[in-house]
Amino acid sequence: MAASDPAAPAATPTNPAADAATPTNPAAHAASPTNPAADAAAPTVIVANLHIVYRVRGADAAPRGGVLGRLLPTGRATREVHALRGVSLTAHRGEAVGLIGRNGSGKSTLMRAIAGLLPASGGGVWTSHQASLLGVNAALMPGLTGARNIELGGLAMGLTRAEIAQRAPEISEFAGIGEFISLPMSAYSSGMSARLRFAIAAAVDHDILLIDEALATGDAQFQRRSEERIAELRQQAGTVFLVSHALGSIRATCERTIWLHEGLIRMDGPTDEVIGAYDAWAMDRGIGRTRQLRARAATEERARAQLARERAEGLTAAPFHSYDD
Repeated sequence: MAASDPAAPAATPTNPAADAATPTNPAAHAASPTNPAADAAAPTVIVANLHIVYRVRGADAAPRGGVLGRLLPTGRATREVHALRGVSLTAHRGEAVGLIGRNGSGKSTLMRAIAGLLPASGGGVWTSHQASLLGVNAALMPGLTGARNIELGGLAMGLTRAEIAQRAPEISEFAGIGEFISLPMSAYSSGMSARLRFAIAAAVDHDILLIDEALATGDAQFQRRSEERIAELRQQAGTVFLVSHALGSIRATCERTIWLHEGLIRMDGPTDEVIGAYDAWAMDRGIGRTRQLRARAATEERARAQLARERAEGLTAAPFHSYDD
């Protein structure tokens, strides 16, 4: 669901001393390409010449011969993966910044670095407040009910029990999981879990909120509510980063978009311009057709879910037809 970097889960970030250069003037990077009004505001996130290098263990070396050789551990080849290669950007209060790019381009690695979960191999990250990465501050436990996870997630984000009790009905309604709220999370689909995670995180005002693919998991109604909530966060002087392959969500939510490719910023500017360039690049390489098929499959899935809800409420008995029927 979340755009991810394949090397990241199985890798350990390295921090070579040779790469540990610290930018001497972070403010020099504090120019926004799309929002002149935001330039006058204090920056909330500064990423300056950021490098993230993973050291990954590869395949086993050639095994030794004989019984003893089979019992003794063999060596493993090690290689380095340069996930981010000198990324620099600045975000200001009130900005919503989209991040797009193919899987493995470094989007999730960048989010984790801004959240303080990955050390820099070179360069640095400065934030005005602790960034909240969606799904980290509101971690869900599959053995507990949705209601209990709302309570624990709220406590993890600093809410009191009274505040949680007051906001729990709104969180449940926002997530749209209905009677499943009283069932263990292990009974939820991945989409339901992601919606509840977003609903919990959105119940608190964040100075810096990082969202990784959460908006791609719901129906049109959930996406609209999510976009409205992000707009509220921006009005409250918050900064939002949104990672998504759903370019429609990026267009509806973000005025500025950054296109990452192979660990580098390929383009940073107004959303329509960046998405237009990304679409043209993808179509030239035959990637757009795959995305169109996925988007159509997602649309059909949402239509089936809507039909199931209407049937359950006795509103319709009409069959569903896919676009290929």
